[in-house]
Amino acid sequence: MNALAASPDEPAEHARFAAHLRELARATDAREPAVVARVLGDPDRTMARSAVLRHLDRRAGDLLAEPGFAVWSEAMTRTVGDDPFLTRRLLEWSLLRAVVRQGPWRPDDLLNASDWLQLRAAATSNAEVLRLLAERGRTRRIRRTAGLNPARSGDD
Repeated sequence: MNALAASPDEPAEHARFAAHLRELARATDAREPAVVARVLGDPDRTMARSAVLRHLDRRAGDLLAEPGFAVWSEAMTRTVGDDPFLTRRLLEWSLLRAVVRQGPWRPDDLLNASDWLQLRAAATSNAEVLRLLAERGRTRRIRRTAGLNPARSGDD
């Protein structure tokens, strides 16, 4: 049976989504850009983007503390370059990496970032980030998460 074929009770896009996720998970570093590009070529653009987003989030999380993160992120940015949402997500992973590793970052970049990124940054141990988000995070949830983070205690 074709790996992309749906069962009678399952919509075709669900079967393709699952198959895309399996293929992305098995992609070697060298083949990853080609696999991502192929998945993005699926006729169901929303489903394809969702599969690639899930893959990028998994891989970025795995690589966040690794030296190869920047090279991987650049390769993925070139691959998804015409998709503003995926490109922004990769940029936000890079900003989160800077926050986590206490590398250079600008407060305005963090304050202008998505709720997704601010919430993840509020869960880090960077005291400067926690202070900023506790005071000026976009949502009450972000401000509360940053304010209650144990890494912030003793800072005030």
